[in-house]
Amino acid sequence: MPTIRFVNEKKEIQVPAGANLRTEAIRAGVQVYRGLEKIVNCRGLGCCGSCGVLVTKGMGNTSQIGLWEGLRLKVSMPYIGHEDQMRLACQTQVNGDVDIVTQSEFNLYGENFFS
Repeated sequence: MPTIRFVNEKKEIQVPAGANLRTEAIRAGVQVYRGLEKIVNCRGLGCCGSCGVLVTKGMGNTSQIGLWEGLRLKVSMPYIGHEDQMRLACQTQVNGDVDIVTQSEFNLYGENFFS
């Protein structure tokens, strides 16, 4: 069974292969949303982008980024500089061990911001 390590929360959970990251995080009591987004979000449809997480280890153990998720991530400005690590928790299936950073710090001054 794959292990998800939530870095900020210092929590590890075991999940079945193919489990949805958002669903499993919520089930484990890990908050993927910040502020008002806890109440106002798309409930896992992938259109609001508020469940963005950073996959710091094990990106190859997640599902492929789909067209809709890829488009949504292109407009996630607070995560500039982390594009290769960013995923929407609601659109990510876990197939192996991963390390996840939820509610990461905004990077409004990333090296790629003005390019």
